[in-house]
Formats: sequence, structure tokens, C-alpha cells
Amino acid sequence: MFRKIAILIVAVLIPPVVAVAGDPIPDAVLATGNRLITDFSTSNVKASPVSGLYEIIVGPRLLYISADGRYIIRGDVIDIDRGENVSESARKQVRIDAVNDLGEDGMIVFAPQDVERTITVFTDVTCPYCSKLHNEVGQLNKAGIKVRYLAFPRAGVSSAAYDQMVSVWCADDPQKAMTDAKAGRPVDPKRCDNPVTEHFQMGQLVGVSGTPTIILEDGSIIGGYVPAKELIGYAQEARVDN
Repeated sequence: MFRKIAILIVAVLIPPVVAVAGDPIPDAVLATGNRLITDFSTSNVKASPVSGLYEIIVGPRLLYISADGRYIIRGDVIDIDRGENVSESARKQVRIDAVNDLGEDGMIVFAPQDVERTITVFTDVTCPYCSKLHNEVGQLNKAGIKVRYLAFPRAGVSSAAYDQMVSVWCADDPQKAMTDAKAGRPVDPKRCDNPVTEHFQMGQLVGVSGTPTIILEDGSIIGGYVPAKELIGYAQEARVDN
């Protein structure tokens, strides 16, 4: 019932303006974006599939602004006829761009010699299911899947897990430190310039709420542990060819 009411409310709020790709963005949309959205840029605005609604992508955030500039909407747009979550399709590219912007140099990577697929995992070394997934990295590598780790200390940047993950990222051998930490073995405390806070903040912005959170090559997201055999299948289906 709530979903039906929400759809009706959105339908009432959005003025009946048909936006065509290539048409200029209404001044009211630009004014609202400039006034309320940090790092707003006209290059990140386009007409959405919904009449009178404009899609705004700012970093890893996806928003909509009504043509009259009065309403900002955060949520999903569903194409009922096609059975497609239009917003999720847009978010996939947002996630891909966000992960690429972080750069692989700041990740802890376990890669096979011949890489066929890549998954990116937000992880916490104190998370039991992250440890369970890590125990299966060998199986993933054998299937040609590269595993790239991003840090997501679930308790935040003031937690013991955060300090431990900084030590992992700053270790002389981060791969070994990651494996040791997830096996409950001690990791020498270390400090250095590290991306742990940046990873955590980006994870929050793209909707990570727990670990492991897995991002596939096409930007699809898997929340929680998935056995290696199933994950290999998902990774293969999500392949994006350039």
C-alpha cells in the first residue's frame, strides 16, 4: 500500500512537462541544483525517462529534480511496463565511476595470472562473513576472477577495526596482513598515508551498509556473503566488454 501511495504522490508532484533528450535543461532545475547541491554541474543533468523529472548525478549520488525546480526526489523510478528499475540502471554506472575514481593502487588486490573477471569488495577484517569469503579467494582466482578489496570498517573511523585496517593497508605485505587479520592472527600496528577513510566515505555514499558488499563489473551490487561457486556465476554474467 505504501508503495502505491508513494507512486501516486510522485505522479501528482511532477508537472506534466515532456522532456526530450537534447532540449535545454529548465532554468528552474539548474537554479535548484546550484543552490542546494554541492559540486553541482550542468554536465551531470539530463532528462529522465519520466516526464518533468531530471536526473542529477553528483559523485556517487543519484537525485531527481522536478522541472519547476520545486522538488528534489531521492528514490527509485520504476518502469512498470518494462519491469525495470530505471534508477538502479543509472546507479550501476555511478558505482563503476566511483570505484574507478578511487583507483586500484589504493586497493588490496588478489589476482590470477590471467584475469577474466573482476569483483570489488568492501570488506572489514573483523567481519566473519568477510573472512569466509576471503577463504574462497583462491577458488575465485582459479576461475580467473580478480578480487579487489576496499576498506569499510563497519564501526566507523574511530573504531578498533579502523585502526586494524589502517595497519593492514600500511603493512609491508598488505595481502599477507589482510589474510592474517581475517584469520584472527595479529597484525603489527602501523601508520602511513592510507585510503581507508576515503574508501569508507565512498562506501557510505554508494549505499554500503554492511560487509562484505560486492560490486560486479557492470556495477551490480551484492550485499553479503555469497559462496564462491555462485559468485563466479554472477561475475561471469556481469561481464562488461569495452
